[in-house]
Amino acid sequence: MIWLGVDTGGTFTDFVCFDAKTGVRVHKVLSTPHAPEEAILQGICELGLSLDRLRVVHGSTVATNAALEGKGVRTVFVTNRGFADLLSIGRQARGGCTNYVLRSARHRCRPNCVWRPVVASTPRVR
Repeated sequence: MIWLGVDTGGTFTDFVCFDAKTGVRVHKVLSTPHAPEEAILQGICELGLSLDRLRVVHGSTVATNAALEGKGVRTVFVTNRGFADLLSIGRQARGGCTNYVLRSARHRCRPNCVWRPVVASTPRVR
């Protein structure tokens, strides 16, 4: 089994590949914003990976940035239980981040960019 982590960013698409035989490899290709899958497939090809033994874990800096900047379409935020206020907290760039009795944090994204309420669920662990 080969594990491949992919982060699709606005400029680069980054890869971290783990194979028990070859260890950890990292790779980077230019992103293709008009069709992000092209950069992903290019990276898989350049790494010489076979799709039949590949497990892919994908993240997207582009999607995170769009939500935080209030760009893109109105959407629902689905997260693990306990993280429903994540978009409001942002990067903890607020006064008194260790004070648990602060007034409501200023929203990091526009109020209309995320559906309310946020959907928080219990994750599955295997």
